[in-house]
Amino acid sequence: MNEVKEGEVYRHFKGPFYYIICVGLDSETRERMVVYKHLDNSGTICVRSETMFLEEIPERPDNITGQKHRFERIDNLKDYNLSK
Repeated sequence: MNEVKEGEVYRHFKGPFYYIICVGLDSETRERMVVYKHLDNSGTICVRSETMFLEEIPERPDNITGQKHRFERIDNLKDYNLSK
């Protein structure tokens, strides 16, 4: 995984799904920042550095998805009975 792109859907290692609104730049550091929205009833919008968004996570008991990375792209939402 190299870059997050607008319009993609990702799953957090704890289970929830998120829609990528856009990727911007931190005005001071020029670091890529991911702006994403929870795909639940809250619709909360969050921002996180792309580096942290895509980082590998250590083995931990709350990793209910068994993912290697904090967020992983979902290619086929039909597999999860979820739509954008």
